[in-house]
Amino acid sequence: MSPIRINGKPTEVGATDDTALLWVLRGELQMTGTKFGCGMALCGACTVHLDGEPTRACVTPLAAARGRELTTIEGLAGPQAQALRAAWIELDVVQCGYCQGGQLMAASALLRKIARPTDAQIDAAMAGNLCRCGTYPRIRAAIHLAAQSL
Repeated sequence: MSPIRINGKPTEVGATDDTALLWVLRGELQMTGTKFGCGMALCGACTVHLDGEPTRACVTPLAAARGRELTTIEGLAGPQAQALRAAWIELDVVQCGYCQGGQLMAASALLRKIARPTDAQIDAAMAGNLCRCGTYPRIRAAIHLAAQSL
């Protein structure tokens, strides 16, 4: 077993270095907020942060997280995360909810980089996160609302 840093804490994992982060999180650590969607890094349901950058956990090996800070939806914190959660609730963004962890991870990374993103910047940052329910207008509106509140 070798520790990796998840959500600010060293965490022992027994998986081999070539195991996808998604399966380490969901299977070994029972952190089920990170979802399996497509397994090919196309849908964004498995988005986590590695050193603050959105990363697809379904195709990222455990080895890539060693020596870096891994943040999951369970550990997402800070002013951007709080503002986004409040906006998500206020605007009733969630429909089925399956993609929302990945959506929030991508949106929080965007707001850390760009305080007041335009529609085009939001669309570009969120393009890899699919919402099967089609709540894209509410997601965009919530990101704008969160940016205004920061």
